[in-house]
Amino acid sequence: MANEKFVSQIADIETDFPQWYTDVVVKTKLVDYGPVKGTMVIRPYGYAIWENIQKEMDARFKAAGVENAYFPLLIPMSFMTKEAEHVEGFAPEVAVVTHAGGAKLEEPLVIRPTSETIIGHMMGKWVESWRDLPLRMNQWCNVMRWEKTTRPFLRTSEFLWQEGHSVYATGEEAEQETLNMLHLYEEFAKNVLCMPVLIGRKTEKEKFAGAVATFGMEAMMHDGKSLQAGTTHYMGQNFAKAFGVQFTGVDGTLKYGYTMSYGVSTRLIGALIMTHGDARGLILPPPVAPIEVVIVPIAQKKEGVLEACNALADRLKKTGVRAKVDDSDNSPGWKFNEWEMKGVPVRIELGPRDIEAGKMTVFRRDTLEKQDSFTLENAEETVKALLSDICENMYERAKTRMQSRIVNASSLEELLSGVDGGNFVRAGWCGERACEDKVKEFAQATARVLDEKNDLPTCVCCGKKAKHTVFFARAY
Repeated sequence: MANEKFVSQIADIETDFPQWYTDVVVKTKLVDYGPVKGTMVIRPYGYAIWENIQKEMDARFKAAGVENAYFPLLIPMSFMTKEAEHVEGFAPEVAVVTHAGGAKLEEPLVIRPTSETIIGHMMGKWVESWRDLPLRMNQWCNVMRWEKTTRPFLRTSEFLWQEGHSVYATGEEAEQETLNMLHLYEEFAKNVLCMPVLIGRKTEKEKFAGAVATFGMEAMMHDGKSLQAGTTHYMGQNFAKAFGVQFTGVDGTLKYGYTMSYGVSTRLIGALIMTHGDARGLILPPPVAPIEVVIVPIAQKKEGVLEACNALADRLKKTGVRAKVDDSDNSPGWKFNEWEMKGVPVRIELGPRDIEAGKMTVFRRDTLEKQDSFTLENAEETVKALLSDICENMYERAKTRMQSRIVNASSLEELLSGVDGGNFVRAGWCGERACEDKVKEFAQATARVLDEKNDLPTCVCCGKKAKHTVFFARAY
């Protein structure tokens, strides 16, 4: 019997954004909650998004000359203590294994929170000569950070990511790679996630534990908060010295290498949900959508309808489009609601009249527009053009919204008013930690990245001459 029950309502995006987010990720079957507090189970629809992110990102790494490898999940505790700033930064989040095989371990083992230490150890074994450099590797893996407050995709105790690590002969090369990967992430955010970002250097307070410098990309969510969507780190010789990453130079002398690292995670899924979603649910960018086109048969029990829908899906699949025919016994209205909430970019409705007229009715998820003038004969060209246009429109719409919500502030009161209004706030900063802390205390906002356009003359906090212009925001 047909299931006429429509998809449950989701919370209002404007009045209860946190509940909207929770409703969307659960009711669209992206995730479920794991049995261990703070963990998530990524369901097939959500994992398919991650697979598409992974595929697109991995292709970019390989094109840049980076090779994939894999390193152990368990790290000796002694490795974590070799770089003092690193261990201090991660100590509150570390999960430790003390027993295995029914016996207490001689040395406790850390469950990987990040891999700088173990990769540094292996680099110390593998790098001997200047001929071994640069060594550029990436791994796709899981990590564990024991978070107290969690939310699916945004902050969970275990999550998936990629972490790239490179060692170079000179600091200049490692610094350049740090910036190159930052720009690779920026291009990926634009062309794959249709998501505009701000990129720049982090303050000393916000940098990665053990790094010389950290650079980040920040995305604006629907509620005006910032989400750190990716980071790159220049480590200098900190980890090289801690783990003996040395090489014999061209001149015959022994030198320490210079390392850098970079990473993005399943948090990107949360970013695209909160950047593009609307009152109806998800709006997925075509490059990562598990289903780019869903075909809904109208009067599907009538002769020839399902056959025509399947034939159209096969044609689209041959051109590389991820297409699906919803031949379930739910009503067309139920299917419309379901696939709109799941964010499928394009819906095609095909019934006896359409088939007879040689046409198809097409619905765009990004604009909610429906047109019935497209011909079946040119379906492949039509769909390809639509998907491209949807990508461009999603990016431009998000970019316009972000740019309209960047404001300047010359006082703490203006900064507070700006973040209260759901904006990113540009403000001058003297460079002193005390003033950065004061901003957080007064406005509950943090320094996200430094703006290259350093044009604001005075510190928003103390009024002294500004050394930097900073993007401040409340953040996830």
